[in-house]
Amino acid sequence: MSRSISVCLKLVGVTILICCVVYPMFLWLIGHIVFPDQAAGSLVLGPDGTAVGSRLIAQPFTKDEYFRPRPSAASYNAGASGATNWSASNYQLRARVASMLGPLVKYRGGPAAGQPVGPDIEAWFQRDTYQGAPHIVAQWADAHSGLAQTWVKADPSHAQYVQAWATEHPDAVAQWIKDNPDTPEPAPADLAVIFFDGFSTDHPGQFPAAVTHEASDGTSNTSIEPVQAGGDIQATFFDMWRQEHPTADLEPVPADMVMASGSGLDPHITLANAEYQLDRVADAWAKDTGRDPAEVRREIGALLHEKATAPLGGAVGTAMVNVLEVNLDLRTRYGNPA
Repeated sequence: MSRSISVCLKLVGVTILICCVVYPMFLWLIGHIVFPDQAAGSLVLGPDGTAVGSRLIAQPFTKDEYFRPRPSAASYNAGASGATNWSASNYQLRARVASMLGPLVKYRGGPAAGQPVGPDIEAWFQRDTYQGAPHIVAQWADAHSGLAQTWVKADPSHAQYVQAWATEHPDAVAQWIKDNPDTPEPAPADLAVIFFDGFSTDHPGQFPAAVTHEASDGTSNTSIEPVQAGGDIQATFFDMWRQEHPTADLEPVPADMVMASGSGLDPHITLANAEYQLDRVADAWAKDTGRDPAEVRREIGALLHEKATAPLGGAVGTAMVNVLEVNLDLRTRYGNPA
């Protein structure tokens, strides 16, 4: 018995030594000798030599001067890598894609060729009639209560705005509780549909959105207010506008502009995606630097083609651009954005 125990302990010891010490050390040495950059995280260094990110992990960019990565279901959090797993039949996927298309899609043909559809969405929205019936916002909330609830939950200020509305409309809330006796103390999200129904009546042709006010002392304050135009309206109501304008000739948008990758962390975008964003980026840098937009566009377009790579030297796949690397090159060339 003692001999068997001794043999088992020796086997366990050898196994631990090989699996927990020798093998990891071997991989560590191979990684740092043969693939030192990858083993260190493929870090990208800024002009001052500090790490600003990784070539392998996307990060969000919001300024007009920068190219933007693919959408991320993980909010670009490497610790939460993953996809939404929404199917093609899931309305949440349709709504998310439509909300991204609204502010960026352009006309392809006709007298408005090359112009964004956003202003037309706003003008249509302000008429406040959808398929012959009034109150677009109320129709949107009634048809898509899940999206209305998502709006309320998206930001604490949204919930506060709905709560303030509920305080001012006790009769509407009391009727909702009567119709939903299982929820005697409704949360703001529960009241989303009746809130938007009431809001649409009180503010026809408007939608609640964040508005920032600049004070004389340089400080700013953001509040939720009824608005008639802006990115929120273009994003939220593009799908309804499109259904009323099915024959509008719109430019096709690169799929990776509106579809998230499987990991949510893909650091690359297609060259077609980058070129679709080129006008916005070039115009912003031209404004910052006071230079000719056409000249800046040519420079940035050349940079994109210089940085574009494809698998096996271009033999397979499509040309891709690393967003972080290109944006760093733009900052090096033109300075910090205004």
